[in-house]
Amino acid sequence: MTHTNPTGHPPQSRHLEAFSRKVSATATHLIDNTGVSQHYANALGDLHRELRRPGMQRGVFAFAQTTPRDLVRSTLSVPEIQHRALSYVSDELLRNVPEGRNTYSLFEGFRATVEGAEDAPGQKALVGSEVEPEPKGSKGARQMRNRKRGLNHRLEMMGIRKNMCAAEITEIDTKIANLNKMRRIVLERLADLEGEEADLEHELLEVANKLEDLQEEGEDEDEAAAAGQKTPTTRGANGDNDADDDPASPGFMSESIYQKLPSSPRSKRRQRPGGAAGAHRARRVSTPILHTHMEPGTRIKELAAHTDLVTALDFDYPFGTMVTAALDDTVRVWDLHAGRCMGLLEGHLSSVRCLQVEGNIVATGSMDASIRLWDLSRAEYAPRDAPYRRRGRDGNNEDEEEEEEEVDEDDGLTFGNDEDAPPPPPPTSMQDCPLFALEAHVAEVTALHFRGETLVSGSADKTLRQWDLVKGRCVQTLDVLWAAAQASATLNTNSSTSSSGGGQWRNAGGRLPDASADFVGALQCFDAALACGTADGMVRLWDLRSGQVHRSLVGHTGPVSALQFDDVHLVTGSLDRSVRIWDLRTGSIFDAYAYDNPITSLMFDARRIVAAAGEDVVKVYDKADGRHWNCGPGVAPDAVEAGSIANVERVRLKEGFLVEGRKDGVVGVWSC
Repeated sequence: MTHTNPTGHPPQSRHLEAFSRKVSATATHLIDNTGVSQHYANALGDLHRELRRPGMQRGVFAFAQTTPRDLVRSTLSVPEIQHRALSYVSDELLRNVPEGRNTYSLFEGFRATVEGAEDAPGQKALVGSEVEPEPKGSKGARQMRNRKRGLNHRLEMMGIRKNMCAAEITEIDTKIANLNKMRRIVLERLADLEGEEADLEHELLEVANKLEDLQEEGEDEDEAAAAGQKTPTTRGANGDNDADDDPASPGFMSESIYQKLPSSPRSKRRQRPGGAAGAHRARRVSTPILHTHMEPGTRIKELAAHTDLVTALDFDYPFGTMVTAALDDTVRVWDLHAGRCMGLLEGHLSSVRCLQVEGNIVATGSMDASIRLWDLSRAEYAPRDAPYRRRGRDGNNEDEEEEEEEVDEDDGLTFGNDEDAPPPPPPTSMQDCPLFALEAHVAEVTALHFRGETLVSGSADKTLRQWDLVKGRCVQTLDVLWAAAQASATLNTNSSTSSSGGGQWRNAGGRLPDASADFVGALQCFDAALACGTADGMVRLWDLRSGQVHRSLVGHTGPVSALQFDDVHLVTGSLDRSVRIWDLRTGSIFDAYAYDNPITSLMFDARRIVAAAGEDVVKVYDKADGRHWNCGPGVAPDAVEAGSIANVERVRLKEGFLVEGRKDGVVGVWSC
């Protein structure tokens, strides 16, 4: 209940009227500036007294502490504040919203997408939709009109769904294009990093070699100083030095072992176990991964390696060292990363027909009936003059003066322009690489394989030979014709095979072997197991401990030209235009597929089988999904129409890194 004064006015109204009179009087005094100043002083005094009231001070203080947001909130209702908070979207979120060309609203898309959200013909129309007046007529006519309206509505929703799917596809295509562009940029960055990494490893190798040279010079000086202080060596009765102390004497070591010693101090240093050069050649510090991220079938390099048909090639690891041989009577060593020839392996008297690269060691079999072994860690190859290092990262010459003085202007490895072909390598780059020769065959060596300290070779003299690489001599000879005759006699066949080879040697199909085919087309050994494919189409599995054939795989109707096996399967290629996969556990055919031309070479890894089948492409079979596809220079339509691409003769595959050699001597490198 409100209390009133005797005049009938409440106390708050009375105070407000008094305060308004004081303000009016003060304003009048300020405006008129007439009358006595006492009246103005009284008004200000009353105003100060009002301001000293606790209630007034609390109100003023509360107003001063109020923020603009609180002032806005005080003027808005709670529902309005909640609506604005829910509907607010920041600029950061709006920035990521793609600009679509869809003409349909979000609500229309919801109606068209969500099941059950479509309007049934008899339901109440949604807000904003036009309601057609219901025409008069019979019940059947109304039902047909409702059905027609429902079908039109469904058709309209289908159109909306189609446009939404098309907009989604366009958006996905745009994202894929952007991701592919980013992927290309990152691939280029990875290629630059691997290039710099390889050059740094070469530079590290050079520094390690120089450090070893300095250490050896210091050791030689110490030995010379110590030898000068010692007394002369004891001489024999004839005045010569003791024969036991002479390294060249027969009593010191056998002549065959003595011939294996390095011929120069530098080669001796490179052959030292655990040396920097040997470790680098055996395996790079970092494994290249660029080819694994490329699209299958991408060309990495193309080298004009030879001037005639490539007969054999092999490499140690991706972007590592490759060795190629051709009918031009040359054997070349290549740096796959730089794409240049490191040197030539000279020593054979005729063309090399087969070779294998295993770490630092290379084995080559030639038409001169000899096998030679080479140590690539002794090569005088120092790619310190890589183009990017000579020009600098930004194209400027940043080499130091002392490094420029070390580079010989006549060095065949020196070239700075990427567009120019590198000149031939210096003739002395591989002069220290030969180890020794194995000579026991009397006809050309057509196949070889070595693992560890054992090498097995096959020749046109119709024999297989097992070699001990430590002693450097033949330890076992396997006569293929004698094994075939023994098998024929055991099976009581009518074959006219003889151990001397005088009779006609017929294959399993009763056909005469191809005279142009190699008698031993391919072989591979692992410990005591040896698989050999011959011109009669047979694949024989030998036991090297007993020298006997313990299983023969019959199926090919032509000479076997290539084979490879692992723990479970044996894959063979033949001139009968087929590739067969055998199960070694049962000896039966696991799978087989045919091509249009004879198979001259094949190889497989954990995922793919690649084969050279007399075409300008490499035939690839994906074991995971069973897909066949082509890889190589002939895949491009313009190359096929031109017809200038030579057929592929040899293929090698390791870790998805494919190298192929062609009839015209060109070698291509691909991701597979």
